[in-house]
Amino acid sequence: MRASRGMGAVRPSKLPKQVDNSPPEGGPVPGIKKGGKVGLYENIHKKRARMAAGSGEKMRKPGSKGSPSKQDFINSAKTAKK
Repeated sequence: MRASRGMGAVRPSKLPKQVDNSPPEGGPVPGIKKGGKVGLYENIHKKRARMAAGSGEKMRKPGSKGSPSKQDFINSAKTAKK
């Protein structure tokens, strides 16, 4: 007789790994605002800070792939706090 091909018991090594997405004990994750995603200017300020700390990164040239377009800056200006 052939072994059953049903679900049966699954070995623990075959189960998906559990990821802990909870914030650290100190409170909320720094750099992420409550209730929204990080904005364009915040990303720019973070990159400038990393560059000043010596990360070796460079800002992308305007018009290159992956750099923010003029429309991105116009859209972010609409949501600026006054």
